[in-house]
Amino acid sequence: MRKVLALCLFALTLVSSAGVHAADPDKLYFYTENFPPYNMSASGRAFEHSRENIDGICAEMVKALMAQTDLEYRMKLRNWDYGYNRVLEKKNHGIFCTTYTEDRAPLFKWVGPLTHNLWTVFARADNKIKMDSLEDARGKTIGGYRGDVMTEYLLKRGYTVSQLDSDDLNPKRLDLGQIDLWIADRLAGPYFASQQDVEDLVPVYSFNKTDLYLAINKSTPDAIVDKIKAGLKKIHDNGMYEAIEDKYGL
Repeated sequence: MRKVLALCLFALTLVSSAGVHAADPDKLYFYTENFPPYNMSASGRAFEHSRENIDGICAEMVKALMAQTDLEYRMKLRNWDYGYNRVLEKKNHGIFCTTYTEDRAPLFKWVGPLTHNLWTVFARADNKIKMDSLEDARGKTIGGYRGDVMTEYLLKRGYTVSQLDSDDLNPKRLDLGQIDLWIADRLAGPYFASQQDVEDLVPVYSFNKTDLYLAINKSTPDAIVDKIKAGLKKIHDNGMYEAIEDKYGL
């Protein structure tokens, strides 16, 4: 009798465990990176495991729109390549803030725009370089961030880009004269520079204002993506979207 009871309990445990695991795939997983003021660790760490510790324009937008849905989700902060590749491979995974491009368009389902950015070339204040077009950077070494859309844009057009796996060190490299210029976002660039105690960098040319999105794995059901899009519409309608942009000076 004890053996029968034990077997029954074991079977119930298996059924319960199967139920738990069956529900897990329905949860959404959103990845982002340290890219202030768009996405960032609230405590200054390189990685975060919960949305409570992730801040920034895009992070606040995603939290606000998801609060308008009944969807369960987790948010994690990792390096860009890790999150991007994971989202390419896994259903119900998404990454933000992502620039929408023709090359990336067929790879994901898109929700947005969440906000926008302005691509900017920075130089040292004592450089005295003047740029009237991007062509003026031709032949110079430009610091970039590996896998970033701005870096890819320059490489595709034959510019010389010195790439790092993180953008954190590029302001210091520019300050030390290891690179001639640095390409970054108009808002994010000064944040990164200040973190490296670099104060004398100036924007010398801005171009290509682009929209930023939440990109979601293509295998994610349309019904889920439609709920997320509806959440975004609601924060536009109730004024939350504008309030978040105003908070960050956009």
